[in-house]
Amino acid sequence: MNQDKTSPKYLDNASTTKVDDRVLKEMLPYFTMLFGNASSNHEYGKIAKQAIEKARFQCAEIINSNPDEIIFTSGSTESINLGIKGYLESNTEKGNHIITVRTEHKAVLATCEYLETKGYEVTYLDVDENGLISLSELRETVKENTLLIVIMYVNNETGVIQPINEIGKIARENDVAFYCDATQAVGKIKVDIEKDLIDMLCFSGHKLNGPKGIGVLYKKNDIELTPLIHGGGQENGLRGGTYNTPSIVGFGKACEIAHQDMNKNINKVKNLNEHLVNSLEKITPFIEVSKKHLRVPNILNIIIPNLMSDIFIDKYSEVAVSNGSACNSSIMEESHVIKSMMQKKQYENKYLRISLDHFSTEEQIDIFIEVLNKHLNNA
Repeated sequence: MNQDKTSPKYLDNASTTKVDDRVLKEMLPYFTMLFGNASSNHEYGKIAKQAIEKARFQCAEIINSNPDEIIFTSGSTESINLGIKGYLESNTEKGNHIITVRTEHKAVLATCEYLETKGYEVTYLDVDENGLISLSELRETVKENTLLIVIMYVNNETGVIQPINEIGKIARENDVAFYCDATQAVGKIKVDIEKDLIDMLCFSGHKLNGPKGIGVLYKKNDIELTPLIHGGGQENGLRGGTYNTPSIVGFGKACEIAHQDMNKNINKVKNLNEHLVNSLEKITPFIEVSKKHLRVPNILNIIIPNLMSDIFIDKYSEVAVSNGSACNSSIMEESHVIKSMMQKKQYENKYLRISLDHFSTEEQIDIFIEVLNKHLNNA
C-alpha cells in the first residue's frame, strides 16, 4: 500500500489520523500468532508482556518520562478521568480546589462539572482573544486549598499552545499538582515532562497515526491515584482488565515513528499550512482565529464572514473539515472555545477547522479550496 494515497478530501486530522502502515504491520501478529494474554505466566503470555513493555518504553521516550510512569488506558478521556478523579480521591487532605480553563476539552470540563456536584470547588480561568490564559490570574487564583491545576498543552479546536513551562513553575512553587492534556501536542511539537514540570499528562494513539481506543496516562511515581477500574491488578493496580496487546503495540510503534520523524514532519506540515493559507487568500477574506506564532502548524481555524459553516459541511460532507471538536460535532452547538475567545456573536457558525497531517498533500488542500470556492460563489 502506498502511504501517500490518503483520502483526497480528508483534512480533519485533529479529529483522528489514519493508521501508519508500519504501525499496522507491527500490530497484526498480536491478533493471530502472538495472541497470548500478557497477564499469563506461560511463554505466550511472556511474549505479549515483553511487547507491551517495549511499547511502554516507546511511549515514555516521546515525552521524556520513565517507562514505569506510563499507564495504558483506552484513550485520553479515560486518562483524564483517572488522573483527575483518582488524584482527588487519594489526596483529600491537600484541599478541594481545582483550577482549569474554560477552553479545555469537554472531557476535562465535564469531569470538573461532575466534581462540583461532589463538593469540589472549581475555578474556570478565562482566555484572551488569542486563546491564552493570564499567568498572573493563575497565580492569584491559587489558594491554600488548591490541590490540582488542569490545563491543556494545545487546544484541539484552535491549535493554541499554552505557556506550559510557566504553568508548571507556578504549580511547583505552590506545591500543587499539574495535569496536562497533551493529546494535540504529542507528536506535533516537542513535549518534555521534566522540562515543563508536568506531574500528569495524557495523549491518545489515534492522534498520531496509531490505533483508536488506546492512550496513556503519564504520572510521576510519587503521585498517588485511586483507580477507577478495579480488577486483576494490571498497570500496577491502577487499571484492571485484560491488556489490549495489539493496540498497545501499535501505539508504541506510532510513538517511536513520531519521535524519530518529528522535525521532518513538522517542516512538511508548516509548508502545507503555508500553501493552505496562500490558497485561501486567493478566494475569500478570512480571519485566523489564532495567530500563527501562537499555535501548532497542523491546525488552522478560520472565520469566513459570508460562510455558514454547518451548511457547507452538511452539503459537502465528503470534504472532511470541521467546525469544532469531533466530540461535539453531532450536537451542533456553538463552540465553547470560540465563544470564550471571540465574544462576538456575528461570527457564530462561521468558522472552519482545517487540520493537517504529514500524510496530507497539496492536492487535498487544492480540492478543498476548489469545493469551498464553488460554495462561496453559489451562496
